[in-house]
Amino acid sequence: MTSTGRMGLSGELRGELRRDEPLAKHTSWRVGGPAMRLYRPADRDDLIAFLRTLDADEPLLWLGLGSNLLIDDTGWPGTVIETQGCLTAMEQVEPGRLRLEAGVSCAKAARFATRAGLVGLEFFAGIPGTVGGALAMNAGAWGGETWPHVALVRTLDRSGTLRERGPQDFEVGYRHVAMPAGEWFLEAEMVLERGDTEAAQARIKELLARRAATQPTGLPSCGSVFRNPPGDHAARLIEACGLKGLRIGAAEVSPKHANFIINTGNAEARDIARLIDHVRAEVERRHGVRLIPEVRRVGDFQS
Repeated sequence: MTSTGRMGLSGELRGELRRDEPLAKHTSWRVGGPAMRLYRPADRDDLIAFLRTLDADEPLLWLGLGSNLLIDDTGWPGTVIETQGCLTAMEQVEPGRLRLEAGVSCAKAARFATRAGLVGLEFFAGIPGTVGGALAMNAGAWGGETWPHVALVRTLDRSGTLRERGPQDFEVGYRHVAMPAGEWFLEAEMVLERGDTEAAQARIKELLARRAATQPTGLPSCGSVFRNPPGDHAARLIEACGLKGLRIGAAEVSPKHANFIINTGNAEARDIARLIDHVRAEVERRHGVRLIPEVRRVGDFQS
């Protein structure tokens, strides 16, 4: 049973707390069991105050658009912090430099940059996630990546301590970022160049049209399931194995784009996990290439 409520007297928490909240409502695959608690902070200060109420051993999961997470059907045995719709501040702090909070969707960030007269972030329009998620995995699309534009980030730990860090504090690679343990991204300052914003806006429209034409954008998915291996494309390898349209339960390798797995209606998280594992095994058996998932699994996923 789900219960909601706001903590609201002066000096108390002001965000929204939900108990036994089905996480299928909060992930792009539309799967996942209940969280013991889900908290949507009112703002940065409220988030810091909330973190300071948690026990040191409380399991903690941060959630943006939920587009790179596969959460087990048993759910999450602790607290989920949802940033989408909460940490959404965007501003130009100086010419060519934007501050973007973790809950801003990548698509909104791309449009905000062009309105500010800046170019270089157009590829963000093709990423189905938030700035926080993009920072966590060095998200990219159409030749662009997140971290080349990052000047600094601010992080929070579970005690509510705010830190400012530069790119040198992180190990950044292709769809991978190693960061200090126990910290989460709160916001980033990104540096972009002034340029032809009309051309940038046209580029965003072009990329979105290409995405709609080549990807199953109207169906529940996580975006790309696997990283592209060096010099190749995961979709090509999967399609060459004849796996388009393959189903396990209601999870299906998209007939439109082989590197997408879609929920055709009532898939369970474990259907999707089994299909990912099967695709990975087949590609390795037939091509000798071990695909690396972009998606993060949350839970034990025991059968």
